[in-house]
Amino acid sequence: MDLNDYYYFVHVVEKRGFAPAGRALNVPKSRLSRHVQQLEDRLGTRLIQRTSRQFIVTDAGEAFYRHARTALDEIEAAESAVRRRANTLSGTVRLSCSVGVAQFALCRAVADFLSDNPKVRIIQQVTNRTVDLVESGFDMAIRGHIDPLPDSSLIQSRLATVTWRLFAGHAYLEQNGTPSRPEALEGHVGLKLGWRPDVAHWTLSSPQEPQITIPFEPRLCSDDMVTLKHAAADGLGIVALPDYVCRDLIDAGLLVPILPDWTAGDARLSLLLPSRRGLPPAVEALAGFLRENIQEIVSPAAG
Repeated sequence: MDLNDYYYFVHVVEKRGFAPAGRALNVPKSRLSRHVQQLEDRLGTRLIQRTSRQFIVTDAGEAFYRHARTALDEIEAAESAVRRRANTLSGTVRLSCSVGVAQFALCRAVADFLSDNPKVRIIQQVTNRTVDLVESGFDMAIRGHIDPLPDSSLIQSRLATVTWRLFAGHAYLEQNGTPSRPEALEGHVGLKLGWRPDVAHWTLSSPQEPQITIPFEPRLCSDDMVTLKHAAADGLGIVALPDYVCRDLIDAGLLVPILPDWTAGDARLSLLLPSRRGLPPAVEALAGFLRENIQEIVSPAAG
C-alpha cells in the first residue's frame, strides 16, 4: 500500500480534477494521474472517469474517497499527537549503565530519544560497578548479565537477548590456524573480559551438539570491550564478545568470527526501575522507547 496514492487521489477528488489538484499541490498532473492509475489497478476498478471534457467520480470512487479521507485524517491526528507529546514531554531522567552498554547499545538510543523529545534531559552515569538505584537517586539502570540478577525490590524487565561469539584477527589465524571444532581451541591464546587473572574458559553451544567448555590461559584480562576487540583484531588472541560489539571491525574486515555455528553464551540486557507505577512521564517514555528499540540495535544484522 502506497499512502501517496491515497493522498493524491483524495486531493484530485476534492479539487475536482487533476489540473487544479496539481496546482494546489505543486506537482505535475502526470504524477497525480500515475498514482490514481496505480490505485485503480490495485483495486481492480475505475475510481474516476476522465475525458478531455468530463471529470466524474464513480460510485466506487465516492465510497473509496470517504474511507481514504478518514484514513488520512487519522494519520494526521496521529502525527499531531506525537508532535504534541514531544513538545510537552519534559523533565530529567537519571540513568545508570555499564561502560559496554553505554558504548555499544545506548549511544544511538539515547541520542534518538533526545532528538524526538527536545525538552527532556538525561543524566547518564557510566560505571562497571553495581549502583544502588534508590539510594543513589537514579530513575533507572540498564545492566548486562548472564546469570539472573539478584532478587530485589526493583522492577526488572528484559530489553534484549545478546548473543556472544568467538572472534580473532586475520594475523592470529594465519599464524595459528582457524579452529574448525571447539576441541581445536585447546592451546590457543585467549583474551578475557574481566580484570581478575583467574582461570578462564569458553563455554560453547550449538543446536545440534552438546555444550562444551574449553579452558584457556588468558594473555590479556580487561574490563573494557573496546580494548579486547582491538587486541583480537591486532592478532593477540581469540576473544568472546557480543556480536554487536564487534560489528564495526567485522564489517571493516579486521575481525573474523570463529566457529560461526557455535555461540559463546547468551547475555541479557535488563531494565531496572524502582517502581511500576507513579513514574515521571519522561522516565516512562524512555523506558518504553528502550523496550521497543534496544533489541534491534544489538541484533547481529543491525547496522
